[in-house]
Amino acid sequence: MSSPKLVHLGLVDAALTIEAMRTFSESRDSAKSPTPDEIWLCEHRPVYTQGLAGKAEHLLDAGGIPVIQTTRGGQVTYHGPGQVVAYPLIDLKHLGIYVKEYVYRIEHCVIKTLESYGVTGHRVPGAPGIYVRLDDPFGHAPLERVPPNERLGVVAPDPFKGLGKIAALGIKVNRHYTYHGVALNVAMDLGPYERINPCGYAGLATVDLATLGVHTDVASVSRQLGARLAEHLAP
Repeated sequence: MSSPKLVHLGLVDAALTIEAMRTFSESRDSAKSPTPDEIWLCEHRPVYTQGLAGKAEHLLDAGGIPVIQTTRGGQVTYHGPGQVVAYPLIDLKHLGIYVKEYVYRIEHCVIKTLESYGVTGHRVPGAPGIYVRLDDPFGHAPLERVPPNERLGVVAPDPFKGLGKIAALGIKVNRHYTYHGVALNVAMDLGPYERINPCGYAGLATVDLATLGVHTDVASVSRQLGARLAEHLAP
């Protein structure tokens, strides 16, 4: 199979797009008639999406913004104009990898996209997505390893201290076919994030490239991220 087809959708309704992804994935049958993989790239109108096991208490105040229940993993997040959303529709069986490697590759593509703008992205163990240092987003020093909680009441340091989340990740895999994906903040209204505990973490700061002083547009970032995803998710 060739590289996934890049499909640029523009500004689209989240609920309709999620339903289209579900229909696309459920109709695939690699044994009968293999369907080429696709990667959908888009922006959404303002919306909160809740993960399959999302807890209601993490949505503090919707403030009139629609809330959609989804089948992806993770907790509540926000989508809005100025954010690149990438939905890889991938056959993991044909790709020959498991979910852990799939998530790693998506995060790697986000990190490399940020790197092209001089921004250093970081992973936080156990917290899917990509983060940046708020005090030095262009520095290359690795994050300090945060030890696990210990017995006798010793509490581990806050793993998000000094960090801001710039990309959120939530996926669904059904019969080895993936949908949902990753959202990378470019230049958006970050206010709605203050009405939620982003991805279930109270007080977690959320940033975009514009906040970091990087001035670019959604179309440019979408092309870069899409190209990297297509390259790293090709058989």
